[in-house]
Amino acid sequence: MNMEKQMVLLRQIQEMEFVAIELQLYLDTHPCDQDAINDYNCAIEKIDKLMEEYTAQYGSLSAQGMHGYEKWLWSDSPWPWEL
Repeated sequence: MNMEKQMVLLRQIQEMEFVAIELQLYLDTHPCDQDAINDYNCAIEKIDKLMEEYTAQYGSLSAQGMHGYEKWLWSDSPWPWEL
């Protein structure tokens, strides 16, 4: 059951990252579209919150999230693509 919750959270992160990338690409050609800018900023905030939640529950998804730990933790749990 816990693995299912982890997968749901990981899927939400992936979906929001897709949204952010698509909005970023759109903004490359429409830099003054305020609605798209607002949507992009909301997507980034949502990604940040989801990433914080994931990291708190399951560990970091990136090497940059590993600073401050006393030992290297990547080997202690499955990699995200191994779930």
